[in-house]
Amino acid sequence: MADSIPLNPVRKNSRRAPYYNSARHSRYSLEDEPSNLDEMPLMMSEEGFENDESDYQTLPRARVNQRQRGLGWFLLGGWKVLCGSCCDCLVHTCRRKKELKARTVWLGCPEKCEEKYPKNGIKNQKYNIITFVPGVLYQQFKFFLNLYFLVVACSQFVPSLKIGYLYTYWAPLGFVLTVTMVREVVDEVRRYQRDKEMNSQLYSKLTVRGKVQVKSSDIQVGDLIIVEKNQRIPADMIFLRTSEKNGSCFIRTDQLDGETDWKLKVAVGCTQRLPAVGDLFSISAYVYAQKPQLDIHSFEGNFTREDTDPQIHESLSIENTLWASTVVASGTVIGVVIYTGKETRSVLNTSYAKNKVGLLDLELNRLTKALFLAQVVLSIVMVAVQGFVGPWFRNLFRFVVLFSYIIPLSLRVNLDMGKAAYGWMIMKDENIPGTVVRTSTIPEELGRLVYLLTDKTGTLTKNEMIFKRLHLGTVSYGTDTMDEIQSHIIQSYAQVTSQPSNGSTSGATPSRKTQTSAPKVRKSVNSRIHEAVKAIALCHNVTPVYESHTTVNGETESAEADQDFSDDNRTYQASSPDEVELVRWTESVGLTLVNRDLTSLQLKTPSGQILSFYILQIFPFTSESKRMGIIVREESTGDITFYMKGADVAMASIVQYNDWLEEECGNMAREGLRTLVVAKKSLSEEQYQDFENRYNQAKLSIHDRTLKVAAVVESLEREMELLCLTGVEDQLQADVRPTLEMLRNAGIKIWMLTGDKLETATCIAKSSHLVSRNQDIHVFRPVSNRGEAHLELNAFRRKHDCALVISGDSLEVCLRYYEHEFVELACQCPAVVCCRCSPTQKAQIVTLLQQHTANRTCAIGDGGNDVSMIQAADCGIGIEGKEGKQASLAADFSITQFKHIGRLLMVHGRNSYKRSAALGLFVMHRGMIISTMQAVFSSVFFFASVPLYQGFLMVGYATIYTMFPVFSLVLDQDVKPEMALLYPELYKDLTKGRSLSFKTFLIWVLISIYQGGILMYGGLVLFESEFVHVVAISFTALILTELLMVALTIRTWHWLMVVAEFFSLGCYLASLMFLNEYFGIGRVSFGAFLDLSFITTWPFLWKVSAITLVSCLPLYIIKYLKRKFSPPSYSKLSS
Repeated sequence: MADSIPLNPVRKNSRRAPYYNSARHSRYSLEDEPSNLDEMPLMMSEEGFENDESDYQTLPRARVNQRQRGLGWFLLGGWKVLCGSCCDCLVHTCRRKKELKARTVWLGCPEKCEEKYPKNGIKNQKYNIITFVPGVLYQQFKFFLNLYFLVVACSQFVPSLKIGYLYTYWAPLGFVLTVTMVREVVDEVRRYQRDKEMNSQLYSKLTVRGKVQVKSSDIQVGDLIIVEKNQRIPADMIFLRTSEKNGSCFIRTDQLDGETDWKLKVAVGCTQRLPAVGDLFSISAYVYAQKPQLDIHSFEGNFTREDTDPQIHESLSIENTLWASTVVASGTVIGVVIYTGKETRSVLNTSYAKNKVGLLDLELNRLTKALFLAQVVLSIVMVAVQGFVGPWFRNLFRFVVLFSYIIPLSLRVNLDMGKAAYGWMIMKDENIPGTVVRTSTIPEELGRLVYLLTDKTGTLTKNEMIFKRLHLGTVSYGTDTMDEIQSHIIQSYAQVTSQPSNGSTSGATPSRKTQTSAPKVRKSVNSRIHEAVKAIALCHNVTPVYESHTTVNGETESAEADQDFSDDNRTYQASSPDEVELVRWTESVGLTLVNRDLTSLQLKTPSGQILSFYILQIFPFTSESKRMGIIVREESTGDITFYMKGADVAMASIVQYNDWLEEECGNMAREGLRTLVVAKKSLSEEQYQDFENRYNQAKLSIHDRTLKVAAVVESLEREMELLCLTGVEDQLQADVRPTLEMLRNAGIKIWMLTGDKLETATCIAKSSHLVSRNQDIHVFRPVSNRGEAHLELNAFRRKHDCALVISGDSLEVCLRYYEHEFVELACQCPAVVCCRCSPTQKAQIVTLLQQHTANRTCAIGDGGNDVSMIQAADCGIGIEGKEGKQASLAADFSITQFKHIGRLLMVHGRNSYKRSAALGLFVMHRGMIISTMQAVFSSVFFFASVPLYQGFLMVGYATIYTMFPVFSLVLDQDVKPEMALLYPELYKDLTKGRSLSFKTFLIWVLISIYQGGILMYGGLVLFESEFVHVVAISFTALILTELLMVALTIRTWHWLMVVAEFFSLGCYLASLMFLNEYFGIGRVSFGAFLDLSFITTWPFLWKVSAITLVSCLPLYIIKYLKRKFSPPSYSKLSS
């Protein structure tokens, strides 16, 4: 019934409704009719219903694009857009990318390559020797503030425009540029050294003349490279040979896809069978490889050997590849290089670091433009009042230079020094040890975050599995009752060995004949436990690895396995930590996996007997099938059994009818356990032979091979006997739940982006309380075309306040057709989980949020696969974990545990932003107040463009007299760190940006105008008879006012602030004594020196005090009244 109701109100007399309803029934036919899809309503707001656009999908963007692009648009930033697009066009023309093509690579013959392939070097530097200076200067002068000062400083070379000494303008600018250059040089040198270290790693290359050592950067396509155990693979290769007898090896891929489990790779059969390594040069063979692609989980190619009759062809898949940046974990491998440098999978999946600019810097940049406008207007007013007489244009420019202190260059210096101070404080915080600040330019970003995008494996979880529950339908075993299972296993194998055996160890398992002959009889708990444990011990892809006996490998293979299979040096390897934990658990209850190769595996019973099984077929786990199966033949009895385990959604229809599976799976999932259903089926010899024939036939078919193979396997997967349900827990990092709770209360939306399976991701989202217990979860169904995406999005739109779980493939389809709509819906969700995400997709999601919401994003991860996301986000945080340091090295901030992010944001991020905002406003106030005094002075002196204060006083004012108290604002805090952590809601206010809004800025402008006017007019009124001393009087009152204003702004006093205040006052009084020639009117040559005896008289002291009091006292009164009647949220807490 509900399906037949149209999802959206459509205009009356519409022809679209019937079509739309029929679309529900023919989901898959929509692909061929894209034109009709435009008529299907998918909209976000009511206004769309009245719109006559034919294509609803483009509505939001269409509205944006309809804005008029006139002169106003051009002046308000359009020129930037145009310049940017012109530059992009030029760059694109100059650096046109070479088209990537498929290739034929001859073994060991790089010279046979038809094309030139990129060099195999790693390069992470931003600049080279030629581009360094222009690049750094561009990065500095693209800020309006710095560009403006460059122009003003250059104007001082023109004699008619010269106001004061050159050093007053060039010294601060030179200082800023020098500090920046030095910082960039240090960063570049570090990057260069890291790259050089990677590029100069030595590898063995096979040639006709034997092995030669070659640098990583000199490796070419077609080279045969030998990679030793624990060595990094230098380029993308096809796996030809290994020292391991079974023709396979393990590699660690944690720096590529973030998964810490080892992956099994198989050598090409034709080359592995060659008698010796040197024979690789005696055969004529080539590899055909597809063009370089982003996808790290797929590969298609062929291996062809030409010198045999008939030619040997082998198809190559992902299991024959060794991607660059992975590490060989077992044996020595030989591979032929197919992709190098920029074309390797790891480089294609890495986005290059951008220069990150904080939101605070952008806001200050806007405010400086407003100040510049005010300065120009003020200069025009001055010239206009003069009546535009004489060379008025020159006078206008002189006024602009005179008032240039409205925009203080010390703003950049103070903020940069402040950022360095925040970085130092973060690294010295004992509560978050090991935290490193790698990008010192954006600590304030930590205080403005709205979206936090986090990786799962190793970030939220430890990636350590623990077996928690075994459920047999009628009885359930938890961690405290595992010893019962152990005693059942010992008992069942003891019964077997006590029975008379047929001469050898053939009776090493309970005879199945007794079970099959009477299926109606209910099995005892003992036999059911035995069957379940045996199934778990057999159905997996785990390989036991023995470390210490590598030298005597040959001898121990044939010998009895006592020393070889000793428990102390055995480690298990598999592509999934769940599987390893299950096998470890069977070992703990008495059934141990001791050996495995491609065709057989051995188990050891509690009594020490070895059971051998032949592996007939393996059906590996895939994200589509959600299950894995294995067919084994027991050596002693010859019985063939098909075991299978998988997710409950996949297995529910495969196992025989039961009434407990669904309920128990739900119970375990609520506990945050990862569930697996285990089942089995006994096969007769005839059944298996029939299956094998059909299976091999399906595997050879050229068309629809995957579908045919799946169909054959499904013919076996019917009416399987349900053995048990297992529950494994992936342990969360310490304090993940309270940390996520704190971030949510702070108004931060958390998205989890993981490469892991959908079930696992959902499980962790629940157990970590990323999704709260009472929230619904909407699992976005897999979609492959526009029609399916449309229907699924409409279904999702009707859900309210539910978390979204979506896979990478579906996400890609949604973004291709309905980007705007999807992001708008997803942003309304309390939490979003994206699973099966590639590294590039993670970065794409970050960019998408930045573009659509204009909010600040933060990405946190711990593996090489998180680097792109970390670099794309406004603020990247890396965790140093098991997955190496790649993420923490690429990040802006590096922490050691996920829980540290709470303090990093709530305390340091909040403080950094509030302090920088206060510092920025205060430095601007300092400039505006002196410019107001200059304006009053000029208007009194018949609008002459004469400076009020000499060069040294101006430099001293911005530095030694006021710098220390103003800079001491970086130590200010409104609430104690404990309070900020206890009330994360305080963080929410910051995202609105009120600390540095235009309103706050205008209040400071009014304060500056009031104080500047009082100081100057007060000086002129009170000291009319001593007008010659106006400089000393007004300057003294100005310094005192600034020191009092700092005291007014501070919320929590620190002893260094008090020291700074008194130190500055002392410096000023000393300069009054010794630098008195600067305190006269006009230039020193006028001879108007300051009379020392005058400043010690009572009239001077009381009059200066009176002026200072009038300029500051009203502000103190206003501040007191405001705190009493409208206190800010933090003051309510601190009181």
